[in-house]
Amino acid sequence: MDYDQLLEHLLFARESGVTGISRDPAWRVRTDSAGPLRAIDEPDAAPHVSAPSTEQPADVTQPVRLSMNAEEALAAVRADIGDCTRCKLHTLGRSQIVFGVGNPQADLMFAGEAPGHDEDVQGIPFVGRAGQLLTKIIEAIGLTRDDVYIANVIKCRPPQNRNPEPDEVETCEPFLFQQIDIIKPKVIVALGKFAAQTLLRSLDPISRLRGRVFDYRGAKLIPTFHPAYLLRNPSSKREVWEDMKLAKRLLER
Repeated sequence: MDYDQLLEHLLFARESGVTGISRDPAWRVRTDSAGPLRAIDEPDAAPHVSAPSTEQPADVTQPVRLSMNAEEALAAVRADIGDCTRCKLHTLGRSQIVFGVGNPQADLMFAGEAPGHDEDVQGIPFVGRAGQLLTKIIEAIGLTRDDVYIANVIKCRPPQNRNPEPDEVETCEPFLFQQIDIIKPKVIVALGKFAAQTLLRSLDPISRLRGRVFDYRGAKLIPTFHPAYLLRNPSSKREVWEDMKLAKRLLER
């Protein structure tokens, strides 16, 4: 059972009123003394609930919690990634995984391309010059980095900050999808051509994608220019400001 199936199973159990499971080996054995199985709509098939015992056998562990909040679910995804060796990037000089940072219940999420040098060193997305500009962009709409969630399509730095290659995207993007599905943001801002094209499965340039709103995994997705692009082309800050005002309007609905 993969992570998505396990999470779906646990969430279904929680919604059904289950609060835990027992690791007592006795529960793994079906005896014949229980009698024939009955349909649940038979009048005498109502379940019998015994009073809880005050004594706990020495070899029985405590029940495992099934409830999982967003923070715990993100931690489970991060643990699943581990010290990832799934694609070739782990052999090409990356220092560490750069998973994501921010509010696990954020209404606004930013998705970038991949970590750069500063991010690879610190293990946090968008902390270099482009990240500092992103922080100012977030603050311009009345929020802070602690209010939003920031992640990348790729969790490892590609060498010389080259664009991720198709096999690397195919391997890594499911983790971003899991982050989105756990956080359930209202709005996702895709930063730059690569992130927008990857998420939207589009070959259109960012200049054609930005200024539009797309339905995406239960959220509204807004493509815009990457902060690193703005450092090289300050004149495009006006367009990004328009995109961020659009994001703010969607958040306020």
